Amino acid sequence: MDVLEYLSRPWPWYVAGPAIGLVVPLLLLLANRSFGLSSNLRHLCAVLPMRDDYFAYDWRRIGGWNLLVFGGIVLGGFVGGVLLDDGEAVRIAASTQAELAALGVSHDAGLAPEALFGWRAMLAGPGLLVALLGGAAIGFGTRWASGCTSGHAIMGLASLQWPSLVAVIGFFVGGLVTTHLLFPWLLPALTGGAS
Repeated sequence: MDVLEYLSRPWPWYVAGPAIGLVVPLLLLLANRSFGLSSNLRHLCAVLPMRDDYFAYDWRRIGGWNLLVFGGIVLGGFVGGVLLDDGEAVRIAASTQAELAALGVSHDAGLAPEALFGWRAMLAGPGLLVALLGGAAIGFGTRWASGCTSGHAIMGLASLQWPSLVAVIGFFVGGLVTTHLLFPWLLPALTGGAS
C-alpha cells in the first residue's frame, strides 16, 4: 500500500483524537498561543481595511501565525478533499439515510447533500435566506461567547476555563434543539420534500 492510498483512508478515532489533542500543549506550552478559528478569521479581517473597532488593531504585532493556521486549514481541506479523494461515495448508515429521506433529503455521493449545499440550493430564495440568517447567527454567537466551538471545546476546556464549559454545553443544547426541533420543520421546506 502506497502512502497516498494509506492517507486517503479514514483515520481511526484513536489516532485523530490524540492528534487534535496534541495541538493544545504544542500551542500553549511551546508557542504561548491559544487556538480558535474565530480569532484567525478576526485576524484575517484585521488585515483588510475595516472601519470597525473590533478589527482595528495592529495585526502585524501579533504576527502571521493566525494567517498561517487559516492557510493550513484551506490547504488541508484541499489535500484531504481533492488530492486524497478515493472517489468512493461517503458511507452513511442506512438508518440515517432513511431519516434524512423522510425529511426530503436524499443521499448522494458527497459528504454534503447537493439538495441542501449545492449552488442551486444555496442561491435559491429559502437556501439563501437560511445561509444569511445562519451566518449572522454564527457571527453573533461567536462574538457573544467570546470564541467559537473549536476555541472553547478544544482550547478552553483543555485549559480548564469555566466559561468554555458553559459555552460548550450551550453548543450541544443548541445542536440538539436544531436537530430534533428545527430540522424536521426546515429541511422539507428547503428541499421541497415531504414533511
